[in-house]
Amino acid sequence: MAIHSLEMVPTRVRVTAILKRAIYSGEYKAGEELSLTAIAQQLGISRTPVREAFQTLAAEGLITLRMSKGAIVNTIDAKFIQDTFEMRILLESTAAYKAAKNGLPEASYFIKQLRQLEQEPEQIDRKAYEQLNQEIHWAIWGAADNKRMTNYLMELWNDPSTGNAIPEEQAHYRLSTKEHLALLTAIKEGKAAEARDTMKKHILRSEQNVLEYFSKKTKYKNCKLQLQIEQR
Repeated sequence: MAIHSLEMVPTRVRVTAILKRAIYSGEYKAGEELSLTAIAQQLGISRTPVREAFQTLAAEGLITLRMSKGAIVNTIDAKFIQDTFEMRILLESTAAYKAAKNGLPEASYFIKQLRQLEQEPEQIDRKAYEQLNQEIHWAIWGAADNKRMTNYLMELWNDPSTGNAIPEEQAHYRLSTKEHLALLTAIKEGKAAEARDTMKKHILRSEQNVLEYFSKKTKYKNCKLQLQIEQR
């Protein structure tokens, strides 16, 4: 059984990831006000981890904090997304390389889980798959045995390649399953360079999903604005 469970991850990190994905996917729009109290109530947690998540997002430029203990969502562009994924690629590729060198005890467990999903892709549940995806990545970070690297990756984590930011959910899950299987097999067999390259390709695809969705969303917004101008 995987020992790197989501429950071991600090609540503030999970909240930060949830809010990042909501911002990247457009669920929270530029200029929208976020209420610390409302989000805490929605997630069923105290306000402290939400406040900590707000501080992380503000440091990254995603939101602007307000004196009223709320925040305003900032406008983000493609460059911002690319910069974030560039850092993830550098760090996670290195983590995969080190995990292959150090060994990953959970590799066989994860491979078994993914094989089952590969045989019955129509049975994939979004929530369960996202949890498995996170457990795999965090297990790899743990195997890399570099606490500072793990801390940086936790701050960058947002898993925006799912939800509203993908064109076709089941197709994404099938391809992601194949990528994870290739990655874990390379790590299990100690093929460090292959693991590093496979991780890079995996995250690059996630970046492409987000950028494609972001581009479509921006074009729609611009077309809508142009139509409003022409109608005046």
